[in-house]
Amino acid sequence: MQQVPAAAYQIILLCSVPQRRRLLQELGDQKIPFLGPSDRGFQQLWDSSYTGLVLRRSCSLPAELHGRVQAALLTLRSKGCLLRDLVRVRDRDVFTAVSRALLGEPGHTYRYLDTRLFAIPWHSEDSDVKGQNCCDPDLRAACKALWELNTFFCSDVSQLKEGDRLTQCVKGEVEAKQGKEGDTESKHSEDSKNSEGGDSESRQSEEGDTESKHSEEWDIESKHSDEGCSGSKQEGEWETESKHSSEEGESSQVKPSETSVAPGSEQSEGKCPGWGSKTVSDPQTEPVGLGPQGKPVVQLKHSLSDYHIEDKEEQASGQGCSQPSPPQVCTGPVKFNVTLLNYMDPAAMSQLKEEPYYGMGKMAVGWHHDENLITHSPVAVYSYSCHDDKGESSEGGSSEKACWRIGLKVAWDIHTPGLMLPLESGDCYYMRDDLNSTHQHCVLAGDTARFSSTHRVAECSSGTLTYIQSRCQEALSNLHTDPETGAHNLLALLPTTLQHCEEIHNEVEFEWLRQYWFQGQRYTRFCSWWTRPMEQLEKDWRLMETMTMLFLATVEEEGRAGEGRREMAETLLSALTDRHQQRQTWRDRCHSSLAQTLPPEEAPVDRPFWGVDDPSMPLPFDLADIINRVESLLWRM
Repeated sequence: MQQVPAAAYQIILLCSVPQRRRLLQELGDQKIPFLGPSDRGFQQLWDSSYTGLVLRRSCSLPAELHGRVQAALLTLRSKGCLLRDLVRVRDRDVFTAVSRALLGEPGHTYRYLDTRLFAIPWHSEDSDVKGQNCCDPDLRAACKALWELNTFFCSDVSQLKEGDRLTQCVKGEVEAKQGKEGDTESKHSEDSKNSEGGDSESRQSEEGDTESKHSEEWDIESKHSDEGCSGSKQEGEWETESKHSSEEGESSQVKPSETSVAPGSEQSEGKCPGWGSKTVSDPQTEPVGLGPQGKPVVQLKHSLSDYHIEDKEEQASGQGCSQPSPPQVCTGPVKFNVTLLNYMDPAAMSQLKEEPYYGMGKMAVGWHHDENLITHSPVAVYSYSCHDDKGESSEGGSSEKACWRIGLKVAWDIHTPGLMLPLESGDCYYMRDDLNSTHQHCVLAGDTARFSSTHRVAECSSGTLTYIQSRCQEALSNLHTDPETGAHNLLALLPTTLQHCEEIHNEVEFEWLRQYWFQGQRYTRFCSWWTRPMEQLEKDWRLMETMTMLFLATVEEEGRAGEGRREMAETLLSALTDRHQQRQTWRDRCHSSLAQTLPPEEAPVDRPFWGVDDPSMPLPFDLADIINRVESLLWRM
């Protein structure tokens, strides 16, 4: 494997998206090296550069817990709870490659890629879940099993000591495998060679773009790849490696390397055949005089001087609230509040993209940071592989199946080799401390279907039902209703107060109501927990429509003083323009070609929506005429 000069990769990190594509093409088939458990220096690399990663082997968890958790995952799948999300990437809708569901604390949500998932509550013994009969007994039992796993993770992560890497796995087993450098070429090495040669057909975009040998849609480097998206290749989804990871926006930079080999235990050996040793050159000692195609680095820099433009990728919007809270930092005992369940059967996918930088094989989930988390909070993942679509256990006869693997790389680093670990069914891994923010990870597909339960400390300052209900009360506190006549009027007319109310109005409509209904009937089909809360939110939102109508009437009142009236008109115009544009965007999404491919029970619902002559609504759905009226008023002032 030829070493790519560090200088060339420094240029990559500063390129804009289209320029990166051209540069990657010029770099050709050269790959960055990576290390696995059978490679010399693997354990030292793990100890020095991936200290936040902990692997807990399947055998170290209670067998009873395995049984309950795996049965729960199969139950959730059989009941249709695991569905592919239609998410937003660079103003385009794409389906996630994995099917998923969110479980967690009652009233919690998790937001990624402009999509808010609403948690099915896990029915714990010691929590008061309002509406215990929101789902059938089998589903309640499944949710409770995953709560038990969550409780185990909370305790286990907190008890780990500094320096723990492999729990219940002797380091000597790994180190013994590192000396097998005379082994035959591994299956992993073959995969690397194949990916270096490129699958040109799979790399073509829907628009016929064959410029690059690298997969576009898997380079949404964390910002747009929180759990990986599939479907059509998206223009510009290349290597949006930004420094931070905000929701569901995560990004980083080309990292030097990663590998995959099972941590050398008897259990892993034989289940992941062909993961032999290989020698990886040290990037620090390799000569860096020549670039791709034998060009001197100086010449390469000169020929690519027009690429040297710093990429300014936008950061995703977090929770989408009008006044974001300062970031929280995880302190004290770990309390995972949600788990994002994922399911994927590689055999059901039309094509999986090759990992573009290291030649690590087919990617199920692209490079990313997990987003929307409390800063420095850990992530715990349970991995369960099964033979087929029916969810049969992977135990026995799996020696001919390739393992699922995770890869890690250091963000904004061009020297540190990457790391790859294979995952046996029932294995768990933790990403602790700041690993998720300073590193990126990917998931490489095995041959079997796989579930994962990814437990997180979601940043929920503006993502819980309690939060949005309190926001509604803030806005509605400015509305007075006559108890006898039912007439409404605004209590305060200060521009700042009116602006605050209109911001809440938009937040309720676009961050909650439309997010919920865009996912169709998926929640009401198997869990009714959210039904009544969403009905109440819609009632509150209707009252806010009345408040906007009263706001408009005040602005259009001819006898009002000029300066204060103008400020109010400008505030109203800004809120109405934003609302009008967002309504049109959501309408377009609900009626997009991809949305139309979904079955009726999963298809997006364009709600709230009402016709022109609906007497129950104080204002029209289409706000264009009202916006024109306010604009004309401002021109006359």
